[in-house]
Amino acid sequence: MFQSRRSVLILGATLVASVALTACGGAEATPAAEGTVSVVATTNVYADIAKVVGGEFVSVHSIISDPSADPHGYEANAQDKLAVSKAQVGIENGGGYDDFFTQLAKGQLDSAKIVNVSELSGLDAGEDFNEHVWYSLPTMSKLADDLAARFSEALPAQATAFTDQAKEFKSKLAVLETRLGDLKMVHESAGAAVTEPVPLYLLAEAGLVNKTPEKFTSAVENGADVPAATVTEVLAMMASGDVAVLAYNTQTESTQTEQVKAAAEAAGDPVVDFSETLPANTSYLDWMLGNVENLEQGLNTVAGK
Repeated sequence: MFQSRRSVLILGATLVASVALTACGGAEATPAAEGTVSVVATTNVYADIAKVVGGEFVSVHSIISDPSADPHGYEANAQDKLAVSKAQVGIENGGGYDDFFTQLAKGQLDSAKIVNVSELSGLDAGEDFNEHVWYSLPTMSKLADDLAARFSEALPAQATAFTDQAKEFKSKLAVLETRLGDLKMVHESAGAAVTEPVPLYLLAEAGLVNKTPEKFTSAVENGADVPAATVTEVLAMMASGDVAVLAYNTQTESTQTEQVKAAAEAAGDPVVDFSETLPANTSYLDWMLGNVENLEQGLNTVAGK
């Protein structure tokens, strides 16, 4: 779908920044209706989860809704600033993914009212931290509980509704986690290759171990050329039989990732497509369901060889 996040996606963010009040900033910010909690989220993933937990009792503004926009290079517009100034709850990914929100919220939204999902996750946030925490289903369960508590504090009369809606969301996540656990029983410690670290939390829940050289994924993630020797190493790995699946990020395609994909297909290794951002007109739960189903299909192909 894209050549690289650092080329096309940053271009998309730059164009948005040059035309105020356009699509990348999401829907037009409108005042929250009386009796609702005003929420601002950095991405539509978190906006969708906030809507599921809050239901009719929340008004949510997603700063980034365009799947082609890159949070790393995003510049907020006037609507975003207005939404933050009126928000009662803010949601940011953290971990270096959407740093623009720190400056945007400064002086407008108290830090105690902001959910930093990376910090909430409890995941190891060391030097090699994978900031794509929305692929961690346990983290999204924690987020649902956190939001239910915050919304209940703002609207105590609707606390039961918030708690029940969070519980239902978590139950659907639990079904997906069970399916991933079933995959783990069959494929635990099987090797996986990735073109970018986006889905690693989900792959780990399925028991898969990432075998991809960090030099490869780092270069792809940053839109840089992968060193020739590293490409050769990855191509050899695909042909070795040590990889059960290739997780392929369709949003960061390049000549080099296509080489790896072709090598996987030639070796009979299943290729499972993943994307970094929530596709248009799709809910978070439906997106993750599709990812789990695609992974099941790919791994079942391996088991049936």
